[in-house]
Amino acid sequence: MRRLAYLLVLLAGLVPAAVLAHGPTRQKVTLTTEVAAAPEEVWAVIGDFQDMSWHPAVHATDGEGGNEIDATRLLTLGEAGGPTIDEVLYKYSAEKMSYSYRINAVEVDVLPVTNYSSHLTVKPVDGGGSLIEWRGAFYRGYPNNDPPEHLNDEAAIAAVSAVYQQGLDALAARFGASN
Repeated sequence: MRRLAYLLVLLAGLVPAAVLAHGPTRQKVTLTTEVAAAPEEVWAVIGDFQDMSWHPAVHATDGEGGNEIDATRLLTLGEAGGPTIDEVLYKYSAEKMSYSYRINAVEVDVLPVTNYSSHLTVKPVDGGGSLIEWRGAFYRGYPNNDPPEHLNDEAAIAAVSAVYQQGLDALAARFGASN
């Protein structure tokens, strides 16, 4: 009986340590904006995986494969010679006005995430206009416990949210906000 009590105390002491030892959890961000333009008009601007010139943070896009699965693109941010993000397309539907991609390579100082995937979709809105939805899932830039502040979950969520918001704001300005 004493051994059982000792074993239970020992196990109870290990459970909190096991809970604290887990690594990062997958984070998710979804942002949307409504614009006054028809979905087809919006899709004509954002539906080409090889052209991200509509996003103000992107200086240049260089890629191969068009909108075919496994197409690649290299985004240069800021200005010529700026930091880059290497991405690959893994799902594309012109009919559904949606595509999905993942990041193959990015420095965590540029975007503090790992294992990032994203989906960009345009949907019709009742009464006219479009809903643009940009969502992503990712892990923070630091995979171990006790991440530095600039690589923690909050930093990853804030960075991805800022990228999405900047792009959506540019589209709202281009097409006019929906009433």
